[in-house]
Amino acid sequence: MISDELKEIIGRIKAQGKMSFLESATEEQIAKFERENDVRLPEKYKEWLQYSDGGDLYLPAGVQLCGVAHKPLIDLEDYDRPDDNFIVVGALASGAPVLFKKNEEKFFIYDHESQELDDELTYDNFFALINDLYDLLGIGE
Repeated sequence: MISDELKEIIGRIKAQGKMSFLESATEEQIAKFERENDVRLPEKYKEWLQYSDGGDLYLPAGVQLCGVAHKPLIDLEDYDRPDDNFIVVGALASGAPVLFKKNEEKFFIYDHESQELDDELTYDNFFALINDLYDLLGIGE
């Protein structure tokens, strides 16, 4: 079920730019992905997947997100991350990966050139990241 908080976020980002949302994933598809890959996805990211199982936000130069049932799929072997404790779920147009740390809710933008996680690009949860994308991407400046 989509919360009022997510509905508000979706409405705001739709008003801010062009989006390409993919078909939603079901709770069963999400649970199957977690079970088959022995991973727990962050709660707010799972809620997002039930709205859009991946997609492109702020086209043309925004962010691509991966899903669990529709391509592009989350690649658990993506090596563009600090270490094996992180899972990449997308990337900014710059190539910087969007990721979360296993068994945590926090999301990060990883600077693969410096190979560091920037405290200023650390988010308490997926919704906080989505709320910051407009400013992060420098849209409207």
